[in-house]
Amino acid sequence: MKSQKRTLSERAFARGYSAAMAGKSRSICPYETGDARQTWLMGWREAREDHWNGYNTLAQVQKIANM
Repeated sequence: MKSQKRTLSERAFARGYSAAMAGKSRSICPYETGDARQTWLMGWREAREDHWNGYNTLAQVQKIANM
C-alpha cells in the first residue's frame, strides 16, 4: 500500500517534536523563516511540555506515530 505524502507543516511539526524528544536545542531549527519554522517550533514546544508533564519516551514515540 502506498503511503500518502504528508504536508510540509506535518513533517516540520514531527521533526521539531522528535528533536525536542532527543533533547536538542530549539536553535537547531532547519527553517530560517515562515510557517514551517513556526510549525517546527510548535512541535518542539509540545514535546518539551509533554516531557515536563511526565510523558516518558515511549509515550512520546507513540504520540508522534499517531500524528
